[in-house]
This record gives sequence, C-alpha cells and structure tokens, in this order.
Amino acid sequence: MKMDDYFARMKNVLGDNYDRFLETVDKPPYRAIRVNTLKIQPEELLPLLTFAGEQVPFAPDGYYVNADKLGKHPLHHAGAFYVQEPSAMSAVTALDVQPGDKVLDICAAPGGKSTQIASRLSGTGLLWANEVVRPRAHILLSNIERMGVKNAVVSNMTPDNLCGRLEGFFDRVLVDAPCSGEGMFRKDKEAIFEWSVEHSLACSERQRAILDSAAAAVKPGGYMVYSTCTFSEDENEGTVRHFLSQHPEFELVDTGCRFGVPTMDKALRIYPFNGGEGHFVAKFKKLRGKPYKGAMYTYIEPDADERRMIDEFITDILRNPSFRHIHVIDDRILDLPDTELLPDLDGMNILRAGVKLGDFKKNRIEPHHNLATSLTPYEFKRRLILSYEENLTARYISGEELEVDTWINGWGVAVVNGVTLGLGKAVNGHLKNKYPKGLRTLAWKDLQIEGL
Repeated sequence: MKMDDYFARMKNVLGDNYDRFLETVDKPPYRAIRVNTLKIQPEELLPLLTFAGEQVPFAPDGYYVNADKLGKHPLHHAGAFYVQEPSAMSAVTALDVQPGDKVLDICAAPGGKSTQIASRLSGTGLLWANEVVRPRAHILLSNIERMGVKNAVVSNMTPDNLCGRLEGFFDRVLVDAPCSGEGMFRKDKEAIFEWSVEHSLACSERQRAILDSAAAAVKPGGYMVYSTCTFSEDENEGTVRHFLSQHPEFELVDTGCRFGVPTMDKALRIYPFNGGEGHFVAKFKKLRGKPYKGAMYTYIEPDADERRMIDEFITDILRNPSFRHIHVIDDRILDLPDTELLPDLDGMNILRAGVKLGDFKKNRIEPHHNLATSLTPYEFKRRLILSYEENLTARYISGEELEVDTWINGWGVAVVNGVTLGLGKAVNGHLKNKYPKGLRTLAWKDLQIEGL
C-alpha cells in the first residue's frame, strides 16, 4: 500500500513525464566525483582517473564515474576529489557563490556542498558550515580538513541559535534540508520500504522551521537557496509557498540553471532522466531586513614565548611560510580565517575555525594533519614523492613506517601525484608515519579499484 501511495504521488507530480520516470526506476544510480580545485585542476586530475567520464550538467567540476570504493583511492585520501551524487551539485551552482562572499551552509554534513562552496570561494571570503548532529558535525569537519579548506568555520549548533546570533550576516545561505529522500531510492533500495506519507509531512514541518531560522541570517540583498533530495510536493513546492507566505521580505528568483525540469516558473526539479538522482532547488532573494549589528572577532596575538616556538616550528618545516592570523587556544595552534570577516565566536559551539596547525606538547609542537592538507607540497621543505599506483603509497596510507634514505631528519609531507597526503617524521632514514589512524586503509588489496 505504501508503494501504491508513493507511485500515485509521483504520477501526480510528473504528469506527462511519468512514463519516463518509470523507465529509470530499476536502472543503476548515477555516480560522480567533483574535482577539488583548491588542490588540483581537472586537466591535471582527470588523466590519472581512467574511471572518470563525461562532465555532469550540474556543475563545471563534476564528472560521471564508473567505479566503486572511490573513498579508498589515494587521491581521494589526499582531497583531490569528492565523491558526490551528480544532481546534488546543482544547489551550489544555483547559489552562485562569488569570491569574497560570506556563505552559510546550515545543514552541512557530510560536507559535499560545503566543500563545493569552498572551491567556488577559492580561498576568499568565509565559509560557515554548520551541522546540528554532533557525530555528523565531526564527519563534516574531517571532510573540510581533507579538502584543504582554509577559510571555514565549522559549528555544531541548532539553526535558530546560530542564525539568531548571526542575523543579517551572510551574503548567501544554503539550506540543503533533511528530507524523506525519495530522490535517492535508486541508491538505497531499502529506504523505499521506510517511506510513508506521514514521514514526508513530518519532514516538511522540520524544513519550514529550518527555513524560518535561516532567513534571519541572510543580509538585505543577499540570497538563499533551498534544496532537497526528494520528489515530495509537500517538502518542495509546498515548503516554498509556505515560506513565501510567512516571509514577504523574500521573493522567489530564477535559479540561473538550465538543467532539470522547471517548476513554480523559477524553481527546478531533477529526475533520473535528467542525468542525476532526485533533487529540488529554489532560490530566494532578501529584499529588506536588518544588517548584522553584532560584534566582530577580536584577534589576540600569541604571547612572546608562544610566538617564538611557533616561528621556529614553522620555519623548520616550511618554505616562505605565510599565515593569516595565528591564534592559540588551550594549547591548540590555529590559523584563523580573515578576522575582518569573522564574527564574534564567544559562546558558540565551534569545532574549528580556520586551520589547525599543531598542538603544544610540553617543550615542543606536534604538527596536525590539517597543516599538511591545507598546504601545497611545494611549501614543505621535506617531501616524500609518491604515485597513486605505487605500493609505497598504500603502505603509507595503511600507517606503516617507511624507509626514506633521501630525507634529512625532521618533519615532512607525503605527496601523491602532486597533492599533499599527510605528515611524517624522518629519523635516521625511517619515516615515522603520522597519517591519522582513523583515516588509514589497512591493506593494499582494499585500494584495488575497478578501472584504476
């Protein structure tokens, strides 16, 4: 009976396109990657990935792939690409992020859209990525770190608390709302049996509450994009209509995208017959409202002893080091985003602001993995040059100690095909592997990818 309800609703939504939709139901889902242009360009990466195919229509850096287990690929470990469902890239394309923007991704985990925003910002402006569920917020942070994003704040807050603090602050806000997931049924066959009309209606109520909160964070003249991965009219057009009825300070505007199926004149839907799984995207402009009146971040320099140790540590590892605003908190050494763009963080649940460079450990500094992921290989004095095809690369990712006769003793970085992978410390010809234990892949056979 559930499935009868579902397909009846789909027939009502699709009209003349219903038969086209039925033809896709039992076909395999689309797979794609998005090139991380913070670390590598498509023309450099794609020749290394024999499983990558045509460009997706939803984003300039997205490509269809025909391979499994891509999360185990060494270049994925290095943050050269993000595995992302192709139509999911459409929301950030519609958001139309500009260099220098302050952008909020309010439901950000696991980080696909946040890292796509970061690529669009190209190191300028500010990305604020928030996730209310704490374990998912840590996954978000891990992906922000892996992709080498320097100008981000990662928070674990409810939308109403966050947006109440940051009223009128952001140029652009993305609300990729939790939904019933109808558009992902081809990827998760079991999920269809958990679907119900009641669950979809409950999702729409939650989406309305999130949008109400997010609206406050948009500055006058700014934009907000609402997206879901469901086909439900209640969660898509119904949520949009309800939002506009409650927020006359916003208007629905064209997404600027020419893919998918238009709806409500200016919003769009994406179906499997459009080249991706299910997605809905609507874009709003804020016509009037209150600009941000809150305090900005007050930067405090490290004390003289801390600064001396930090400078010695950095100059030992790096060539021509350049950081924005080095900050010390509870023995953690951070390089903050541009502080003129950073609001006051006091009392907010922040997992990370900027890049974690390292930790004070008694009379020394232990570098953090984030130091490696945030910099290019050429910024390090000592480098272990690897290729994704080499057994040595798999041994590094698995956490093994390696022989490195050519290294001078000290900290350095492992590099795979021109992209930083992680840290190690050379001592008498041996590299003590500092690749984080939680990221390690245990065996070379696990890295064997069809089409590699």
